[in-house]
Amino acid sequence: MKITDLSVTLFKWEGIPTINYSPLSGKIGGESDLGLVTISTDEGVEGHAFLGSSSQPASLDANSLIKFVKPVLMGQNPLNRELLWQNMNMVIRKSGIRVIGACDVALWDIGGKIANMPIHEMLGSYRSEVRAYASSTVHQDPEIYANEAASMKSDGWTAYKIHPPTDPALDIECCRQIREAVGDDHTLMLDSTWAYDYPSAVRVGRAIQEMNYYWYEDPLADDDIYNYTKLRQQLHIPLMATEYSPGGFTAYAPWLTAQATDYLRGDVAVKGGITALMKTAHLAEAFHMNYEVHHGGNSLNNVANMHAIMAMKNCEFFEVLLPSGAQKYGLAEEIDIDSNGNVHAFTGPGLGAEIDFDLIKNNKVGIVS
Repeated sequence: MKITDLSVTLFKWEGIPTINYSPLSGKIGGESDLGLVTISTDEGVEGHAFLGSSSQPASLDANSLIKFVKPVLMGQNPLNRELLWQNMNMVIRKSGIRVIGACDVALWDIGGKIANMPIHEMLGSYRSEVRAYASSTVHQDPEIYANEAASMKSDGWTAYKIHPPTDPALDIECCRQIREAVGDDHTLMLDSTWAYDYPSAVRVGRAIQEMNYYWYEDPLADDDIYNYTKLRQQLHIPLMATEYSPGGFTAYAPWLTAQATDYLRGDVAVKGGITALMKTAHLAEAFHMNYEVHHGGNSLNNVANMHAIMAMKNCEFFEVLLPSGAQKYGLAEEIDIDSNGNVHAFTGPGLGAEIDFDLIKNNKVGIVS
């Protein structure tokens, strides 16, 4: 079997609600575009992935995928995923990591279709369902967070994560009101989106650990290993870093050797695909650490994330970023929680998700090949 073509079909995504997750991401909303990545083979089997998100249009990356990654894949056996992942990483400085992640997901989709198995079974399934948590947008009023968390708890969600206003005193107050709204036993997390200096990070961390928050995510700059190491020595709440730590898979090593974080973090888009996620999950497991998978930026990336999570022992949650209108697009059937607050693995071959090809056709901008 050989790869015969690779293309990206760009399609519009309109009507995205105006939202904000952090000062670094800024406001998101209006219009973006996604790309349907298609890897074709000489046996008629195709693999798919989505490129892009509501904040990172696929049109920014599609040309680099075709120019730099397509030549690496053409004529190769798509089942040689490890070889192809290593070769794609040789051009990462030109292509960017997101296009490598998309191509790796599409290669796994081909492999699952050939084997007539869902990807998580190819990886070696550990489970078929996992807890989900709702991950908020930024609000300025603590009461809004508290009402949202309480409402979602009543709808069956068992965990809620806050993206705060990033003012330390206000953030503590938001966390306090949320805890009061949902009770002492509900699972809560704080993701401070790299916003604090060291003294503020200590102050907020000490406050939320007394409120029994489950983890403390990204309080400091994403490359600040020095202060993360100091912060971890001051707190007993688990710290989570490395979501956007500079570099790929091997960039996790200094965080481990410095003992700078309690959990590792990543997703198929920002770390280089399912192959990279599984490498890191096993690396973290060797240190008896969790590898908590981040939201993937688009619907099909989240399906890929979920397959990887189902094959990991050391991941407790599936992240659902709010609101749905800014995160879910392009699939006929989206990932939804059940009455117990869990999400379930797709069972069809490969990714197993039903892509909405009619939507893509009706909103097509063009094909890059």
